[in-house]
Amino acid sequence: MYMKNFLSYCVLFVEFRFVFGKRACPGNNPHDRSTWCDYDIHTDYYSIAPDTGDTREYWFELKEATLAPDGIPRYTQTINGSIPGPTIYANWGDEVIVHVTNHLSQSNNGTSIHFHGIRQLNTNQNDGVVSITQCPTAPGDTITYKWRATQYGTTWYHSHFSLQAWEGLIGGIVVEGPASANYDEDQGIIILTDWSHETPDELFIYAETSGPPYQENGLINGTNVWGSGRDQVGERFTTQFEPGTSYRLRLINTAIDTHFTFSIDNHTMTVIEADLVPVKPFTTDVLTIGIAQRYDVIVIADQAHIADKFWMRAVPQTDCSNNNSTDNIRGIVYYGHRAHGTPTTIGYNTTTGCIDQTSSLSPVVPKVVDPNVAYYENETVTLGSTASGILVWQVNDVSMLVDWKDPSLLQIYKHEDNWSNTSGVVKLDEANEWAYVLIQSDLTIPHPIHLHGHDFFVLEQGIGDYDASSHTPVSNLLNPPRRDTAMLLAGGYLLIAFQTDNPGAWLMHCHIGFHTVEGLAMQFIEQYSNIPDLIDPEVMSNTCEKWDQWQDSQRLVDDDSGI
Repeated sequence: MYMKNFLSYCVLFVEFRFVFGKRACPGNNPHDRSTWCDYDIHTDYYSIAPDTGDTREYWFELKEATLAPDGIPRYTQTINGSIPGPTIYANWGDEVIVHVTNHLSQSNNGTSIHFHGIRQLNTNQNDGVVSITQCPTAPGDTITYKWRATQYGTTWYHSHFSLQAWEGLIGGIVVEGPASANYDEDQGIIILTDWSHETPDELFIYAETSGPPYQENGLINGTNVWGSGRDQVGERFTTQFEPGTSYRLRLINTAIDTHFTFSIDNHTMTVIEADLVPVKPFTTDVLTIGIAQRYDVIVIADQAHIADKFWMRAVPQTDCSNNNSTDNIRGIVYYGHRAHGTPTTIGYNTTTGCIDQTSSLSPVVPKVVDPNVAYYENETVTLGSTASGILVWQVNDVSMLVDWKDPSLLQIYKHEDNWSNTSGVVKLDEANEWAYVLIQSDLTIPHPIHLHGHDFFVLEQGIGDYDASSHTPVSNLLNPPRRDTAMLLAGGYLLIAFQTDNPGAWLMHCHIGFHTVEGLAMQFIEQYSNIPDLIDPEVMSNTCEKWDQWQDSQRLVDDDSGI
């Protein structure tokens, strides 16, 4: 983590308050990670979660700074003075409260914080998506998010206002709970991201007319080097292994436009979780991680006979990543005491394609998809342009454009049901029905598709045309992979399913940052009639009133999708 100064380092330790509730959970131990309190890895966390009575409370201050994560100074946006921001820690079943104060000074910097992958069961207003669940939080204003950790595992949070996430407004989330394999120590979060020496907002001007620009570098937990030899600046991420110990690593791809493969030279990984879904363990030497995806892996430090230091590698996949640092986004794993120098180990062979690891995932808690479909959506992704030559992404010929001042939840609270042509709304009115969504594209560009408010079932995924003549897939209804982000492959299709069991306005979008702000998104209005009772009108109106005043005073106009 790149620290602005010692004071910001101290802030990380005072921003968090743990309010004790009923009793401390005994958790688990290295000999049996499958248990947790009175529950275990086989508990159906969709319907059951521990009632801890505990609250985890955080205070985030969003400020601008000039930092040099890879040794090259650049404008950034920080949370409590650092990028990535502080990690949110909770236990399975805890209540989480996050207070966010916007101290960003640039005139167009409203903001929000979205808790990626958090189900937000009956707490849709806390999903943190501008123009969908809230108005932007104006400079000088504070918003408080409250949600319950009904899932466990690894995820992240980020701003959901334009390209702020990739200016630096990101951080990890760890929810402790059971695991599908044993390990000795939790080594914590490993955040992978791409990085440019121009800001994403500066690059967006290029992206609007010429397509995604190249990222110059990448970071591991907020740091890396730039250049070579005597001209090299910056520092590599390092971590320490003790020989014979097994470690849990929590991998997160937070990139704006880079699909990574991750590996540690000479070491094998055992995958135990993907996108907050525990999976039956499987092993791999190289793990492909799409944008916004997460994997928890176990690595055994059993290579002391080979070397005392090894490269940790995040390799951009060139078929779907515009990144100039294809072989230098690296960290170092030291065995025992910190050795001198850099490793000489050789990496595994990696592909250049943007494959998805989804087919390897078998959820521990089995679920069966109902073939009786209540809702079936066929969405085609295309690329278009405005009359002035600005590139826009479209879903069924609609490029999302929503209004900061008039979020979907506010419209629902006012009992409005006349959605604009550019809102991308699909209504799912009935509760507990099955919705199938087919997303396909003829373009040779892959897209990491993320759905808010749900894990989804990946039913079909491939290249070419999908035969949509039948609304029931021919296979994969018995415990298919579940996750919240999956790849729409280049020139291919992605068929997903989910149940309408969570009232709210839920965004679905491509998680390539430039594609999101260029309109590659839609939203599901789920159980419209049950949403108003879940809205806190005081919070909604206060946030919107302050934003209205700010936007009017600055004469701001939406210049992207609005999300």
